[in-house]
Amino acid sequence: MRLRKTIPAVAALLAAALTLSACGSSEPRDVLGDAANGHLIIGTKFDQPGLGLREPDKTMTGFDVEVAKYIANYLGVPESGITWREAPSSQRETLIKNGEVDYVVGTYSITDNRKKVIDFAGPYYVAGQSLLVRADDDSITGAESLEGGKKLCSVAGSTPAQKIKKSYPGVQLQQFDSYSSCVEALHRGKVDALTTDDIILAGYAAQYPGEFKLAGKPFTTELYGVGLPKGETEARMKINDAITEMIDSGAWQAALEKTMGKSGYPLPPPPTVNRY
Repeated sequence: MRLRKTIPAVAALLAAALTLSACGSSEPRDVLGDAANGHLIIGTKFDQPGLGLREPDKTMTGFDVEVAKYIANYLGVPESGITWREAPSSQRETLIKNGEVDYVVGTYSITDNRKKVIDFAGPYYVAGQSLLVRADDDSITGAESLEGGKKLCSVAGSTPAQKIKKSYPGVQLQQFDSYSSCVEALHRGKVDALTTDDIILAGYAAQYPGEFKLAGKPFTTELYGVGLPKGETEARMKINDAITEMIDSGAWQAALEKTMGKSGYPLPPPPTVNRY
């Protein structure tokens, strides 16, 4: 009888251990250790055309993807050694802290609050918050024109959503879980505008030619960084070196033209890597 009770108990413990293992570590990853073993788990967006998009054949495309691959290669990991993990805006810090990704390259603005819990390398790009509206809507010319009862969509946990709430409290802000959901709501007339960074909006405008347009001028400056675990100083410095090499070699400009050149968006010069 004792043996019969013990066996199910052991099996239950083993099942629980396997479940915890499948869910990922609760500790941050060793980025350079993982790279030395030939494999990296990289977080990025899956729904942002031109930046981070998972294609129907499951391949990854976009500027963020190209930056992430260049960094991985610099660390000694080929594309075949990368596992891509979707990193929604509201989950990026959690994915890094819980060890579910080695680093995140996903339109990730460097902010003081985020730097309290993770580290950043970069920046690798400088963007600005803007607005996407329907092509036939001339009533929205900037953030100020939204305060007369217009409905604005952004993503929960994103820097653009936080800045709208702080700077334009009169705007009817609706927060969705993804920008693609906001685009669908804008298409259906459920919201009047979508706000995030201009390069992201340009990607959506290019994906749906003639349906949407950017309105007004950018009203913030967003420094995109590579998010990685707090205290990974050596890894952060190596990633900074990788970004610098990508810029200096011309690979950065080539990647941006390849991924965003057809969008009609005026491509900016590369940033200075500040080595956060």
